[in-house]
Amino acid sequence: MNVGIVTFPGSNCDHDVYHVVKHACGAEAHYVWHKDRLPARLDAVILPGGFSYGDYLRCGALARFSPVMEDVVAFAKSGGPVLGICNGFQILCESGLLPGVLMRNASLKFICEDVLVSVTGQETPATRGLAGKTLRMPIAHAEGNYSADPETLDRLEGEGRVVFKYAAGAPNGSARDIAGVCGGPRRNVVGLMPHPERAAEAILGCEDGRAIFRSLLG
Repeated sequence: MNVGIVTFPGSNCDHDVYHVVKHACGAEAHYVWHKDRLPARLDAVILPGGFSYGDYLRCGALARFSPVMEDVVAFAKSGGPVLGICNGFQILCESGLLPGVLMRNASLKFICEDVLVSVTGQETPATRGLAGKTLRMPIAHAEGNYSADPETLDRLEGEGRVVFKYAAGAPNGSARDIAGVCGGPRRNVVGLMPHPERAAEAILGCEDGRAIFRSLLG
């Protein structure tokens, strides 16, 4: 497996994702700078967390115009697996690959804590074999409040595209306790606010997040 990890100015979880992909899961990992093109023959693309472009204007709003995103969109539309984590989820929404938007937390405060997340909806490349499981992972964001109009939320739930939910209720005010959704022609684009890369090894106190990477890496 060859995985491209897209790095924007302000990304700060790219090294964590690289470590998990390469050293914890044994796949090939490649950093892709935001001004570059995606390498050929990638099997998956990950947009990591952080504060791309300093979160100026709106989270993910500037990153979606980075040159690499043209290739990410094309890769996703061709059915290639794309995973967006935290800021990566925000970028996927801003780029139109996922519906909805991530708004300021309802508390108007940055939240950093472990949460329990239920795996729901239809199977995706990032959730194979995980249906019905509850995973413990940390969140660390100020804009994780997932919002969409009622019709979009009904459609997402009806089509099984809400793939992660906060098991104990959304700490950030997200509509219908949504922690992650999927899109794309084969449910191949997945975005979630929790950080699986920060809960992927025993030394971190929890390995639940590794299951998402194992699923993605097939």
